[in-house]
Amino acid sequence: MNDNGDILIIDDDEKLRALLTEYLEGYGFGVRTLPSGDGAVDVVRSAPPGLVILDVMMPGRNGLDVLRDIRGHSRVPVIMLTAKGEDTDRIVGLELGADDYLPKPFNPRELLARIKAVLRRLDAPAAEGQVPAQRPVPLLEAGGLTLNLARQVLLAQGAEVELSATEFRLLRVLMENPDTAMTRDELMTLAWDRDFSAYDRSIDVHISKLRSLLRSYPAHARRIRTVWGTGYLFVGAE
Repeated sequence: MNDNGDILIIDDDEKLRALLTEYLEGYGFGVRTLPSGDGAVDVVRSAPPGLVILDVMMPGRNGLDVLRDIRGHSRVPVIMLTAKGEDTDRIVGLELGADDYLPKPFNPRELLARIKAVLRRLDAPAAEGQVPAQRPVPLLEAGGLTLNLARQVLLAQGAEVELSATEFRLLRVLMENPDTAMTRDELMTLAWDRDFSAYDRSIDVHISKLRSLLRSYPAHARRIRTVWGTGYLFVGAE
C-alpha cells in the first residue's frame, strides 16, 4: 500500500470503479470504493483515507453535497470528477474545498498524475502531540504569519487556521516568495506541479478562499494582493 494511505473512490459507475481499482492497485495504492455518497462521511471519519476521488454527478446526494459534508469534518485531499465542460461544478467544487478536478472522460494515467501531484507535498504529519525531539518542527515565517509545514496549519495572531491541502500548497509558495509579484502560471506550476491553462481560473478561486481566511485577522486582511496584469503578491514587509 502507498505510504500516503489508501484511496477512497466514490462513483456510481461500477465499471469505472473496477477499472480504477485495478489500475491504482497496480501502482501500490490500496483502494476502497463506494457506489454513492450515502454514508461517505461516516467512512471518511471512521477510517480516514489518504485521498478521495469523488464524482459530481451521482443519483441521490451529488458529489458537491458529499464534499460539503466531508469538509465539515475532514481536510482529506479530494479530487473531483466532473462532466466535461461543466465549469460551474468545477468552480463550486473548488470553492467548497476540492483540491483538484478532472473532467470525464479521462485517461487513468492523468488521474494517477493528479493523485501524485496532490500527495507529493503531503508529508505524513506527526501524530497529535508527538513531534520527535530530535527533529524541530519545520516552520515557514513571512509577513507575521507562520506556516507549520509538518501539520499543514497556519498560525495567525495566536490562532491556528486549518487549511485544505491545496490552500496549504498555494500559501506556502506565496510565503516562500514574499514581496514578489507572481503570475498565475508560476503559482500553478510551483503549487500544483502542472502547467497553467489560460482558460483555467481555479487559481483565482483558491486565492479568494485564502483571502477569506485571512480576513478574520485584521493585521493580515490585505496580506495577499492582486497585481493587475501580472498575478498576485504576498506582502512580507511589516
